[in-house]
Amino acid sequence: MDFWNYLREHILAGQGFEGKLFYSLLALLIFWIIRLITLRILLRGREITAQYRIRKIVIYITWPLAFLVVGRIWFTGFEAISTYLGLLSAGLAIALQSPLVNLAGWGFILWRQPFKVGDRVQIGDQRGDVIDQRIFMFSLMEIGNWVDADQSTGRILHVPNGKIFSEVLANYRQGFQYIWNEIPVLVTFESDWRMAKALLLEVVNHHGGAISATAQQELREAAKKYMIFYRTLTPTVYTAVKDSGVMLTMRYLCDPRKRRTTEQDIWESVLEVFGRHDNIDFAYPTQRHYLNDREGKPGTRPEALFGTDTSSPAEP
Repeated sequence: MDFWNYLREHILAGQGFEGKLFYSLLALLIFWIIRLITLRILLRGREITAQYRIRKIVIYITWPLAFLVVGRIWFTGFEAISTYLGLLSAGLAIALQSPLVNLAGWGFILWRQPFKVGDRVQIGDQRGDVIDQRIFMFSLMEIGNWVDADQSTGRILHVPNGKIFSEVLANYRQGFQYIWNEIPVLVTFESDWRMAKALLLEVVNHHGGAISATAQQELREAAKKYMIFYRTLTPTVYTAVKDSGVMLTMRYLCDPRKRRTTEQDIWESVLEVFGRHDNIDFAYPTQRHYLNDREGKPGTRPEALFGTDTSSPAEP
C-alpha cells in the first residue's frame, strides 16, 4: 500500500521530478512502440531500397516528435517552451557548430539531391558508392585508392554532410549514366600504324558500340536538365606520337561499374588481333643504336645532304 500511495501522490501526479521522469520514459516507450508498429506495417512486401527509405523517414519523424513531447513535459506553458527552445538553440549554435553545418548539409542533400543512395560519387579525394545517408554524415563504399579501375577496396568511408559545402562533388551517374574511358596502345614506329588503328577501331566498336545507341536516348533526356552536348558518342581511336612509338588511344563509353571488365575484354581482343599480324608490334622503352646512313630515309642520309658517300671507307 505504501508503494502505491507513493506512486499515486508523487509520480502519477506528475508535479515533481519523479513524475516528470516517469512520463518522459513513458513517452519514449510509446514512441518506440509506435515506430516498431509503423515499420512492421509499411515495410511489408517492399523492396530493399524502399525499406531503407521508409526506415529513414520514420526515424526522422518519430524522434523529433518524441523530443518535443518530452520537452513539453518538463517545461509547461508557452513562455517556458519558448525560453527552453531559445536557450537550447543558442547553446547548440555555439557548442555544436560543426554538427549544425552537417545538419544543414543534410537538409541541402535532401532538397537539391546532388546524389542519392546507390550513386557513385567523388567528394574531394574520396570516391565510392553511397550506401547510407544520415543526419550528420553519409557513408561510401570506397573505390580506387590502391585498387585499379575504380573497383571496391572493401572499406567504408564516413563523410560529414558539411563537406557538400566545401568540397567539389562529382556524380558518376546523375544526369548521364555513362563515363568516357580511354585505353592507350603504344606500337613501334616500324609497325603499320594505319592497320593497327583500323584493327583497334573494330575492336572498340565491337565492345562499346552497343552502349552508344542506348546513350543517345539518355543524352537527350539529360539535356532537358543539364547543358550536356556531345557531337558523337560512338567509339573512336586517336593518334599521337610519343618517345617510344605511335600512341593509339581507344575512347569509348562504358558503365562506371563495368570499367575494369570492359577494359579487360578489349585488351584480350587487342592481344589476339595483334598476335595475328607480323607487321604490328607493341612498343616499350628500349635503347638502340640507330645508323642513319643505313636505316634512315634516302633523303636524310649523309650522301644526300652533303653529296658524299659515307656508307663505306674511301679506297686508298
